[in-house]
Amino acid sequence: MKILLTGKDGQVGFALHKKLMSLGEVIASGRHELDLANADAIKTFIDKNKPDIIINPAAYTEVDKAESEILLAHQINTVAPQVLAEKASELNIPFIHFSTDYVFDGLKNEPYLETDQTNPQSVYGRTKWEGEEAVRQHKKHIILRTSWVLSSHGKNFLKTILKLTQEKSSLNVVSDQKGTPTSSDVLANVTYKIVKTILKNTNFKDFGTYHVASSGDTNWFNYARFIVDEAMRLGLKTTMTSKDIKPISSDLYPTLAQRPMNSMLYTDKITKTFMLELPHWEEEVKKVLKVIIH
Repeated sequence: MKILLTGKDGQVGFALHKKLMSLGEVIASGRHELDLANADAIKTFIDKNKPDIIINPAAYTEVDKAESEILLAHQINTVAPQVLAEKASELNIPFIHFSTDYVFDGLKNEPYLETDQTNPQSVYGRTKWEGEEAVRQHKKHIILRTSWVLSSHGKNFLKTILKLTQEKSSLNVVSDQKGTPTSSDVLANVTYKIVKTILKNTNFKDFGTYHVASSGDTNWFNYARFIVDEAMRLGLKTTMTSKDIKPISSDLYPTLAQRPMNSMLYTDKITKTFMLELPHWEEEVKKVLKVIIH
């Protein structure tokens, strides 16, 4: 069994590479092995490797930069998934693609369902949504939308807060955007279960779009305070405590790209379909901090 994995150096790709190796040969590609901005290179790479399944966590994720690098964001988030899906159709193999809460406008009060109307408010969100639409042209697709990814590997909010906690005496953090921190390990475990289910069941019919995130919810301010409290409990030397973090509203922290105010995702569909239990975000944050600090 040959698994073609993109984005092996990203947060999710890195975790997937480790997790999927027990299922077969993982052909893991990063920027050096496969340029996702080059459609012909993607086709050649797939023709050469002839995978049994394609998994695409790779994306252009520089949310603010995407507002000016529109073409590059479009190439990687829209065109690349389209080409991957077309090749998966040719080979008649399953394709698992990762997407984001940014496809929504964030104005809903409750967690988002898979069937809710999309309304992306940024270049990043729009290119990811267009990528989803392209992937849906292939019958055997699974789209996994997630939010607030964290990991001991790569760049993320948790690691930024840890760094600032050791440099600054105080911090202002946005408190009016809510969501669920989700670790790359949770996403890797869920993907592993999906791949195993598809492999075992030749008549697998449950293709489509799914939301996957840890359980519970928070906001960036409370998340930051939790990180600092937990880091200090693990013995990290800091220049501030969680009491030195102050809440501010989004309008006091302007960004080039608009962020969704609500990134919460309803996960009943995926837990029921694949018989999963999703851990609470706090447990995942504790695990990641333990890896980084010890």
